Amino acid sequence: MPQPSHAARVCPACDGFASAAITLGGRDHKGQRRTITAHCRTCHGTGTVTASQTRAAAPSAVSA
Repeated sequence: MPQPSHAARVCPACDGFASAAITLGGRDHKGQRRTITAHCRTCHGTGTVTASQTRAAAPSAVSA
């Protein structure tokens, strides 16, 4: 079965791993690690981008 042409693509900035839990180094009063969630700025935490966003997110070649 063919894929639709408007299918979302994997984000080139995060390779589909759009969110990460980062430990702050300490523990709370229950003994759990304190963490924050960081999201990819390009795809806003979804892991996918549209074709037009892929072109905009791709790094441009700079010649010296």
